[in-house]
Amino acid sequence: MSPAKKRARTYDLDKTRTAVLNQLGNVREALQGLTPEQLALPTRAGGRTVRELAGQIEALPAVSGPSASGPSVSVDQLVTRCVELVGYTDDLAAATGVEIPYDRQALAAATRLLADALAAAAPGGSVEVRVPPFAVVQCVAGPRHTRGTPPNVVETDPLTWVRLATGRTTWGEALDAARLSASGERADLDAYLPVRDFRHRP
Repeated sequence: MSPAKKRARTYDLDKTRTAVLNQLGNVREALQGLTPEQLALPTRAGGRTVRELAGQIEALPAVSGPSASGPSVSVDQLVTRCVELVGYTDDLAAATGVEIPYDRQALAAATRLLADALAAAAPGGSVEVRVPPFAVVQCVAGPRHTRGTPPNVVETDPLTWVRLATGRTTWGEALDAARLSASGERADLDAYLPVRDFRHRP
């Protein structure tokens, strides 16, 4: 008998919209306190300066829905926006040295979407990827774990996972910085990162 297909993860439209708006607010508040010198600093986002990246963030399509003015935005677009905003927030913080808070729901949505995208890109059950407290997925073809402690486990924190999955850091860099643990002969995900397609598919 073939295993049952795993049900796709769902996201709440209103909560996800609120998360996007909250994270935008966090970024805007941080940008308001930057000096001209900080705004001129380069970022790792394609060589853009902080000012240019800020302009790109502001140019993102407006977040609205059936209860708001303007065009409606689907939950799929909102979850993808969470990934973009969390990544851009990290880029700005790295460039300026300013600590910018992350909305918990935005970070959770980004973490889960990218974990699910990895599982879709490398289907299987031989490796368990843990990103506490937000996500656990199994991936990579091979012997499937069914009970007890998995033989191949990867574990990291949400922000490091977002960096890995979006190409902002490498597998080796995360290991060297002790931001990632990997146990088991199959627990090397370097070949599957970054995740190329992380669109939400309900």
